[in-house]
Amino acid sequence: MNVCTLRLRRAAGALSLGALALALVILLRCTGAYVLFAGGTVRRLPVYSVEREDRKISITFDCAWGTEHTDAILEVLAREEVRATFFMVEFWAEKYPEYVQKIDEAGHEIGTHSATHSHMAGMEEARIREELRTSSAAITAVTGKAVTLFRAPFGEYDDRLVRTAEEEGYAVIQWDVDSLDWKDLSASEIALRVTGRAKEGSIILCHNNGLHTAEALPAILDALQNGGYTFVPVGELLLQGESVVDAQGRQRPAS
Repeated sequence: MNVCTLRLRRAAGALSLGALALALVILLRCTGAYVLFAGGTVRRLPVYSVEREDRKISITFDCAWGTEHTDAILEVLAREEVRATFFMVEFWAEKYPEYVQKIDEAGHEIGTHSATHSHMAGMEEARIREELRTSSAAITAVTGKAVTLFRAPFGEYDDRLVRTAEEEGYAVIQWDVDSLDWKDLSASEIALRVTGRAKEGSIILCHNNGLHTAEALPAILDALQNGGYTFVPVGELLLQGESVVDAQGRQRPAS
């Protein structure tokens, strides 16, 4: 009898609702489901970060408005030989197909950030599927590559959204380091926020058109690379094989 089975039997053997809830949580965690138990609620979680020992991390850029600062970002990434992940909204990809192509040809990874950048928590399942499919199709039409990553607009999600996206074949990605570049912080403030919070397996959130993002990027990349970190796209950061996502949203090997 393994540890999970023993714990499950002990919890289920009690008559209290609390013990039965605990038994459910043990079962879900032992089978690798993405769950969070808090206040009597079991929730599915996206990946906020990844448990790794090789000091790999990812930097990501959400693309939902404009391109004025995108070339500068791409120039820094190319100079530093860093591959990133860009999450694109459908209307952005359709408006700027030349940037979709430029980002793809530079070796970066592309995921979907929805079709309309709507609040998707609470959205009906059929509409979720449509948002995912049409947004991915807009990207694939340019790159010829399948899209396998999804980041929810505003970072908002519920069980239905995570479950539906996973059923559609997407890994649902959040972040554990927020640059807050969308608040137009100075380059030094952005760099300090990111470098002070990053750790092994971190996923860093930036935006392709943040006012000072490109200016902050060299300091971020240099500091973290000098600290022994290696940047990889999110798809390469994620663990392969059996894994679970813990209550902090950290993907780790299944025990």
